[in-house]
Amino acid sequence: MPYDERLVSPMRQDLTRIGFKELRNAAEVEDAIKAESGTTLVVVNSVCGCAAGMARPGVALSLNNKVVPNHLTTVFAGQDIEAVSKVRSMIPEIPPSSPSVLLFKDGKLLWTLQRFEIEGHSASEVAGKLTAAYDDFCS
Repeated sequence: MPYDERLVSPMRQDLTRIGFKELRNAAEVEDAIKAESGTTLVVVNSVCGCAAGMARPGVALSLNNKVVPNHLTTVFAGQDIEAVSKVRSMIPEIPPSSPSVLLFKDGKLLWTLQRFEIEGHSASEVAGKLTAAYDDFCS
C-alpha cells in the first residue's frame, strides 16, 4: 500500500523543484524514455534514508556539471506503481532497485546506479559517479 501522499510530497519536490518531470503512469514513461531523443535520466525515488541522505542530494549536486542529460525524469517506488513497473519492464536485465538512477539515450539503457552503489556513500560521491556518467554518455 502506498504511503500517504502528504508524507511523500516533500520527497517528490526534492527533485521536481530542480527541474525533474514526474512520470506517474506507463504512458508517461513510454513517452519520456522511448519518444524523447537524446539522453534521459530516470531517478527511481524512494522513501528510504539512502534516498533522502545520498541519492536525491547527490542527484541535485550532479546537475552542477557542465554536461547533464537532456531530460530529467523521476518515478517513485511504492507510490507510482504503474510507472515504476513500466521502467523496470524496459530493463529486465537489471534487478529492481530503489533508489536507483538510470541513464537512457534514444530509448536504450546506457548506465545505471543501483541502491548498493548509493547506500553507504556520501551525496558527493554519488554526484561524482553521476557526473562521470554524464561526461561519458551525454557529451
